[in-house]
Amino acid sequence: MLLPTTSAMAGLVEAVRITAPSAWRTEAGTLAGETVDRWEDAQEVLGLVAALPVGPAMRCFVPGFGIRVHAAPGGLFEGQVLFEIAFCFSCRWAFLLGAAVTQDIATQAFDTTSAPARELLRRFRESAAAAG
Repeated sequence: MLLPTTSAMAGLVEAVRITAPSAWRTEAGTLAGETVDRWEDAQEVLGLVAALPVGPAMRCFVPGFGIRVHAAPGGLFEGQVLFEIAFCFSCRWAFLLGAAVTQDIATQAFDTTSAPARELLRRFRESAAAAG
């Protein structure tokens, strides 16, 4: 999966459980949902996302999880949200949100059967279960 160029500045990833899939995006254009975990291994997580291969897409787009990517401490954009991604593991679509997201990468289909997708989904489920 293609990521915005700002991904290199990431220092923290929030795992978000989207509680109202039909209202997954706020009026402000950001990801709506509950933060269930904070993953300090931002580059590792983004490595998984970048490794998601292209796959056949369907149509439902009812996302259950997403990530909110924050800039690393000490940089120009310290703590700011760089971009967000909503994932639907049913229809295999990902929607990217944020100022650095270009039109050509804003929507991408991915292979949910791939090892990176299975690992990402495992991490989401584990974080959601721990959050209750």
